[in-house]
Amino acid sequence: MSPSEPPDNADWMETWKEHASAFDRVKSVTMTLSEPRSAPWIAEQAAVSPNTARDHLRRLVDLGVVAESDDSGARHYYPDPLYTRLRDIRELLEGTTKQELSEQAAALKDDIAVWKTEYDADTPDILRERAAAETVSAEHAHELTQVASDWELARYHLSLVQDAITNYDTWSADQSSLTV
Repeated sequence: MSPSEPPDNADWMETWKEHASAFDRVKSVTMTLSEPRSAPWIAEQAAVSPNTARDHLRRLVDLGVVAESDDSGARHYYPDPLYTRLRDIRELLEGTTKQELSEQAAALKDDIAVWKTEYDADTPDILRERAAAETVSAEHAHELTQVASDWELARYHLSLVQDAITNYDTWSADQSSLTV
């Protein structure tokens, strides 16, 4: 392999296993999930046995980092939404002033207002509905779905910023109130 070639998956996996504990690998895989997954699926991605994954997932559930659901008799795991939200708010509070948060909120509101006006839509779902119409080209459908995703992300980020501003004095004075 030349220095310009990316390492193959096996090399990368061996390096990951060498430098990260099984617990850290299970947590890392689980925290990136966009949909619930089973312990065997997480185990495969984290390069651990299914039993090891289950043990670590139980610990993560007990810690409130991961949530679980029972889907047709099979347990599935995903990042706990409250844990994720508080972690994201903590990141916002670290090194950010209340003024900077207010400026972020204003910029996000501006972005949302532009999308509402430019696409004559009140919600991202309207854009998705338009993207699915038979008369819309693939290129335009891709644009609409991308803007809808950006819009949803902006709304979520705005809600985080608003929570951070509302609770700024309490949470920035006492970081222990944001146990993450």
